[in-house]
Amino acid sequence: MATGDFNKLPSIPTYPEMILKAIEALNEENGSNKSSISKYLESTWGGLPQGHKALLNVHLAKLRDNGELVFWKNNYTKRDPNAPTRRGRGRPPKSKDPLAPDTVVASPKPRGRPPKDPNEPPRPPKVKTPNGSSRPRGRPRKIARPTRGFGGTPIVSVAGSRRPRGRPPKMKAPFTEITV
Repeated sequence: MATGDFNKLPSIPTYPEMILKAIEALNEENGSNKSSISKYLESTWGGLPQGHKALLNVHLAKLRDNGELVFWKNNYTKRDPNAPTRRGRGRPPKSKDPLAPDTVVASPKPRGRPPKDPNEPPRPPKVKTPNGSSRPRGRPRKIARPTRGFGGTPIVSVAGSRRPRGRPPKMKAPFTEITV
């Protein structure tokens, strides 16, 4: 082959170009599905790569996301050029009204804590004052219950004479000697 023969070779279109040409050529009323597009590509351009189905899926999804193809009822069609542009998901942004040219736009409210003025005299430190109640902080102590029935004298528990934590030790019966 001479060096000038490369220009005479037919150009192989890219996958998106092939897909768009296949949809135009099939010219089905409700669009073309994946299998009909795939069969057309295989019959028109033989020798497609091994992962042809996966490539077709990827490129169909890209063309659909870009807005070049419309996917409806499992069929792909070309987008109508007179149709309105496709809006994305979610709430649309607010439209910005054009301002008069002589209008000065104030900067938005600054965020965060304002900086301290270095010329301001220092404030006196806050004095801790009780909040008016004489109650101590935290959970109140348990109140001792009477143990000798109704009307008996209550046993007042003192902080030092508390029962130890955990299960009490097992009491052993006293050993008695038996004579025979």
